[in-house]
Amino acid sequence: MKTDVFISGGGIGGLCLALKLAKNGVDVTVAERLPGPSPIYKGELLQPKSLEIFSDLQVLNQIMDHGHKIENLQLQELNSQYKRLNESILYYTHLPSDTPYAVMIHHEKLKELIRKRAGNFPNFHYLKGTVCERIEGQTAYVKNRETKKESMIESTFIIGAEGRTSVTRDRMGITVEEETYNHHFLTVTFPRPDSLTEGKIISNDHAFLGLFPLPDNQVRSVYLIPAGEFKKLRKEPISTFHQLYINMCPELDGYVQHIESWKPIQLMVPQRYHIDTYTQNHLALLGDAAHTVHPMAGEGMNMAIQDADVLGELLSDMFKQERLSTVNLEWFPKVRRSRVTYQLFISHLSALAYSYPYKTIRWLRGNGVKRMEKDPILHFKQMLNVSGLGVWKETIVDRMVMAGLLPLRDENATSNKREKRFTREEDYPWKVGRGTLQ
Repeated sequence: MKTDVFISGGGIGGLCLALKLAKNGVDVTVAERLPGPSPIYKGELLQPKSLEIFSDLQVLNQIMDHGHKIENLQLQELNSQYKRLNESILYYTHLPSDTPYAVMIHHEKLKELIRKRAGNFPNFHYLKGTVCERIEGQTAYVKNRETKKESMIESTFIIGAEGRTSVTRDRMGITVEEETYNHHFLTVTFPRPDSLTEGKIISNDHAFLGLFPLPDNQVRSVYLIPAGEFKKLRKEPISTFHQLYINMCPELDGYVQHIESWKPIQLMVPQRYHIDTYTQNHLALLGDAAHTVHPMAGEGMNMAIQDADVLGELLSDMFKQERLSTVNLEWFPKVRRSRVTYQLFISHLSALAYSYPYKTIRWLRGNGVKRMEKDPILHFKQMLNVSGLGVWKETIVDRMVMAGLLPLRDENATSNKREKRFTREEDYPWKVGRGTLQ
């Protein structure tokens, strides 16, 4: 079998890349090792930049039909006795975008919608239950996990979108150095009260609970625990788990009890790494194969989607212009690497702010978030940076404002905020001028 682009891995990133290529007339083949839906938790929060990408791919309407819109994030700080100290709200609606909101959607439903859209193009080929076992030159050797049938796929370009364990990355001779954290997360979905319609983060000096509403009156929850404590916690009756949630958010009483055993509760182990090389000859990596982010800000899936957008546009232009030199692939890390680096950084800072059980940190966090809400520059920077729409780094002055050492600024401070988001020329710089591709 021959194809223009072979993608190892049919997760969200791999499917987005395949859809973009197929839509632009490139023959693309995806090998996905799973034969069907996976019960393992994966990302469900789509940020505004990802929604813009799906709009271009003509999938946004379907996503909105099956998703839950989130226009703001509510951050509550409690004391040790679970009494509310303060509450802040950060608004997506301040962002310069046609999609100034986030969307929660079940991961497998999102994959289904992308596959269905890609299936409209005859040059999209999807091999489910098929794993890429090795790569030799420009040939990928794949095996169907059920029939054990082996096949060879010859491809001009091979893309690794397999996740943390990547055959393509191994073929490139790249190893990762994982950074671990002092905490893990419990995650589970259960029915939600009608009042819970926006994202909510609740914390005190020893606990953290994130609540993100899904469609069908459900909520995805994440609860922070010390690393290594899950095994001990599972020995407790499930009512212990219920009480952890009710202590943090009393309105969950009567809802979290739908979780009747520890079985559906999954453990998330945060990691962080970022490889130095995204491309090598005709090979390229995207998503978790290249970088893994702390899940605090829900950025992992979004970074994979944004990788796929840039790499897909680049490969589409290379085939359209018949300029297939592998040198052109270097445009991909030129665009993405610095952006990913900063998103890893801000997620790491968020993790540090919420993962240490000290009252001083709680006070600094609560006071800083409250001032972030009221200061237009801090507010806008925070939402812009997590949205994927742009990067506007915080300064020493920003830090002093957040700490209360300088006064809050007025609304006119963000009059040029639209200029801070990424332009089309910044997303696809090889399009600027003629003869850029070789």
